[in-house]
Amino acid sequence: MTPASTTHLVLIPSYNTGNKILETARDARRYWAPVWVVVDGSTDGTANALTEMAARDPGLRVLVLARNQGKGAAVLHGLRAAQAEGFTHALSMDADGQHPAASIPQFMAASQSHPDALILGVPAFDDSAPKLRVYGRRVSNGWANLETLWTGIGDSLCGFRVYPIAPLCAVMERVKWMRRFDFDPEAAVRLRWRGLRIVNLPAPVRYFRPEEGGISHFHYWRDNALLAWMHLRLMLGFLLRLPILLMRRLRSSRH
Repeated sequence: MTPASTTHLVLIPSYNTGNKILETARDARRYWAPVWVVVDGSTDGTANALTEMAARDPGLRVLVLARNQGKGAAVLHGLRAAQAEGFTHALSMDADGQHPAASIPQFMAASQSHPDALILGVPAFDDSAPKLRVYGRRVSNGWANLETLWTGIGDSLCGFRVYPIAPLCAVMERVKWMRRFDFDPEAAVRLRWRGLRIVNLPAPVRYFRPEEGGISHFHYWRDNALLAWMHLRLMLGFLLRLPILLMRRLRSSRH
């Protein structure tokens, strides 16, 4: 294990993911320190189990929210705490074991080489991926690329990514949305609007079956309605920013 970083940490929001969050936290700790888990009002006992793990591991910290507030809100809570302690970047990953802990050093190295960039994971799905989810994300990715004039978002929904903390907090302090399932795509679009460069890296993604401990809180109609409302908001913002985005796109094409 390398010495704990003072600039980059792993941030894992978790809500009722059972033993998978314990496995995810252990796997993340194999490759990085520090690792912070934000328990988003979980009622499955994992807050206690994680706290016991953290008592034995100084590289692991657990932040517990009293009630469920949503993924984006949990991430923001962790970002504020991290920023207060001097951290500049956070790698977010899902608690359910889908994301590759072994890729953490590669993503962190890319962020350290390009500190002003947003490092986005582009999922490489295996046969475990539900076809409806794979095809459905193409729609959201199409909208996200339109909203940013095709300037680099390889995947808008993958939660395995490294954020520069200051610009993300600045965006979220001004926008009251981005607190639930809409967090990942809206963060990517709005950070691109701010001019952050994007570095895309492949990230293997595995979906676990229920008998393997897989837990999903994705609700097809509710969450797709949330995404539709999000893209409507972003399209309005896109139209207002269109002249600036066109000039930025023109300048980049000349280099």
